[in-house]
Amino acid sequence: MNKEEIINILNDNSQDDLLFQKADKIRKENVGDEVHLRGLIEFSNYCIRQCKYCGLRAPNTNIERYRILHDEILEYAKNAVNLGYRTIVLQSGEDNYFDTDKIIEIIKDNKKLDVALTLSIGEKSYDEYKEFKKAGADRYLLRIETTDEKLYQKMHPNADFKNRKQCLYNLKSLGFETGTGCLVGLEGQTIDSLADDILFFKELNADMVGIGPFIPHPDTPLKGAKTGNFNLALKVMALTRIILPDINIPATTAMETLNPNGRLIALQSGANVVMPNVTDTKYRAKYEIYPGKICINDQPSKCRGCIEGKIKSIGRTISKTYGFRN
Repeated sequence: MNKEEIINILNDNSQDDLLFQKADKIRKENVGDEVHLRGLIEFSNYCIRQCKYCGLRAPNTNIERYRILHDEILEYAKNAVNLGYRTIVLQSGEDNYFDTDKIIEIIKDNKKLDVALTLSIGEKSYDEYKEFKKAGADRYLLRIETTDEKLYQKMHPNADFKNRKQCLYNLKSLGFETGTGCLVGLEGQTIDSLADDILFFKELNADMVGIGPFIPHPDTPLKGAKTGNFNLALKVMALTRIILPDINIPATTAMETLNPNGRLIALQSGANVVMPNVTDTKYRAKYEIYPGKICINDQPSKCRGCIEGKIKSIGRTISKTYGFRN
């Protein structure tokens, strides 16, 4: 599809059911009926960034900050493996406490658990990414959020759009399975720029793409902004599946925050990954990128059982593989 065709589909809601059915069919043909579970460990909510939409932003003084250190991270990872997870996702704000040496040690010890390892810790230098890959990290998530450079700069004070893009190309060149994605519904975002986002995913040949609706946080400059549209986010996700048939696409938790069946609907509209939280409940509410996150009071074992039941209810199965891109 070209940009004009993508824009027309995003603007026209009369054929949405056909779009979602097409995306689901392409998902089935290219990545099958297995759903990959990724065990998410949110190990620090400290962040040096000032992103206007994010509750972890450095200027937010209403948040109780925390760090989970090496040994505790490893305990959560071991527990996740015991629950059947084959991938661990280590995610944090951009926290300089965790320097390259600390991250390398965490990578090495997690890899001893026979898991695929994903990092989501922000913008780093080429050499730092290289060291992470050498230590054994398999995947890296770095969402572009928007490819509209003016909007990006507005939403990310003191950040550099070109560096963000370069980081993604550096990750690809180093052999990481590279994940990115966008927020749908940012104040000032256009359908035109969403079409550019989808085409950027194709240009990058992203291995993973996460699409989430914007949800305003009360302790950010966008507290009064309008919430993103669930259906539009679903359409962006479905189009991404059609354009990149064999990639991994998560049914994001933000989808379920807006719709009680959001993740199941996403799984039936092109998604094939779910990322349940395996962090202890004492930390979950503090990792508040947006308000109203689901499952913040559920223990990891409950989350694991719950999501498996939901996945089986739509005729899908849990993968027992590492879940690399085919």
